[in-house]
Amino acid sequence: MNNTKLDKGLFQVYTGNGKGKTTAALGLALRAVGRKFRVCMIQFVKGSEPCGEHLAAEMLAPYLTIIQTGHKGWLGRKKPGPEVTARAREAFDLAQKAVTGAEYDLVILDEINTAVSYNLVTVEELLQLMKDKGACVELVLTGRNAAREVIEAADLVTEMREIKHYYKAGVKARIGIEK
Repeated sequence: MNNTKLDKGLFQVYTGNGKGKTTAALGLALRAVGRKFRVCMIQFVKGSEPCGEHLAAEMLAPYLTIIQTGHKGWLGRKKPGPEVTARAREAFDLAQKAVTGAEYDLVILDEINTAVSYNLVTVEELLQLMKDKGACVELVLTGRNAAREVIEAADLVTEMREIKHYYKAGVKARIGIEK
């Protein structure tokens, strides 16, 4: 079933070292779902435990689908192992189907920029995916360290910049706010 409402889908990038990239994308998803757009968020390098957005997606089904493909915990600075690489490849395969098929109006590739910065997906592959997407599909790419070429190819780029973060004062991720 195709509920495409857009005459032309654009490319949006949310990047930077500040908090709020995924949250901004989810805000856009909520707005789209309100208009009965079909939305798919594929989460690269995030995984294992359900967060509030996964619980919300269950309530907003069939309009919002979130697919978590990452591993437990955060990548940190270490080189990703073969399991992380395999999951990123799986996520990229799903992303190709989501952006080229007629099922979704909005596709969010959450942390794809991070996956590219860790060489789990190449910049060339992501640029090709952007070229291959359906004409009426809006594509949102989130994550730190967006590649210069991706920024140049995007129609909208927002950089989240950290000024102050309570994590540095010892506040852990909280249910309903960060997870």
